[in-house]
Amino acid sequence: CPSRIEAQNLSRVSEFYLMELSEDPDLQPIIFGLFLSVYLVTVLGNLLIILAVSSDSHLHTPMYFFLSNLSLADIGFISTTVPKMLVNTQTHSRAISYMGCLTQMSLFLIFGSMDALLLTVMAYDRYVAICHPLHYLVIMNPQLCGFLVLVSFLVSLFDSQLHNLIILQFTNLKSVEISNFFCDPSQLLNLACPDTFSNNILKYFLGAIYGIFPISGILFSYYKIISSILRIPSSQGRYKAFSTCGSHLAVVCLFFGTGFGAYLGSAVSHSPRKVVVASVMYTEVTPMLNPFIYSLRNRDIKSALRRLHSRTV
Repeated sequence: CPSRIEAQNLSRVSEFYLMELSEDPDLQPIIFGLFLSVYLVTVLGNLLIILAVSSDSHLHTPMYFFLSNLSLADIGFISTTVPKMLVNTQTHSRAISYMGCLTQMSLFLIFGSMDALLLTVMAYDRYVAICHPLHYLVIMNPQLCGFLVLVSFLVSLFDSQLHNLIILQFTNLKSVEISNFFCDPSQLLNLACPDTFSNNILKYFLGAIYGIFPISGILFSYYKIISSILRIPSSQGRYKAFSTCGSHLAVVCLFFGTGFGAYLGSAVSHSPRKVVVASVMYTEVTPMLNPFIYSLRNRDIKSALRRLHSRTV
């Protein structure tokens, strides 16, 4: 921790300073163009998924209802980090106001937790569809689907407000330098001075609730799904049943794989640059790839997009 005088000064911070993706001025236009392209592709791709699902009556099913909400969460997820980073790149500034940082962190947690919880809900949806096909429409009725999305949002909102409450309790900070290109919640929690045992326990507790619990739910659902698929006598029937889970499973592996890679990297690696690279994969690349995974591997989505295109033309 800094000295007492420095700590008193840091307790009255008005802004934080984010890390630049590159200190080379010649690379700034390239970085700006690359991230602007990623952002536009992500927003356009997810909007197309939402438009295809909402405009095609064939896709008015629980699975695609959850998919359109996932696409909406992905748009919000990437919109919390990239626009501010693009503005800072253009203005050659690293500063973000104290309230702006808390707002960015809150939105990041809301949409990030929504992604994790919606992927868990989608795993449960696939479990019901494969293990209880005759009762699927009865179990996954519109009221339950709406309730599951609402609960996912409320739990995500609670997570973000809990983080805000913790950070607002900080009386002293170690530094105003954040070792990432956005207000990463884990980085902000690490700025607490002193780094108390209770803070560490709280961080692990939140990580367990919003990391381990969703993964446990997904693993349990897929354990039941695989057990049910293996009991299907024909190989063609097994392939058809499992193919309905392929896109979801790919998105789950991509989201949680890059997410855990980013946070484990920040805990193990002492190189801020490596943490930033892992964060880029987690916050920017994953939301961009999700629409491609679902549209390329899903015949219904491709058909809906073709019908949407023909109607537009």
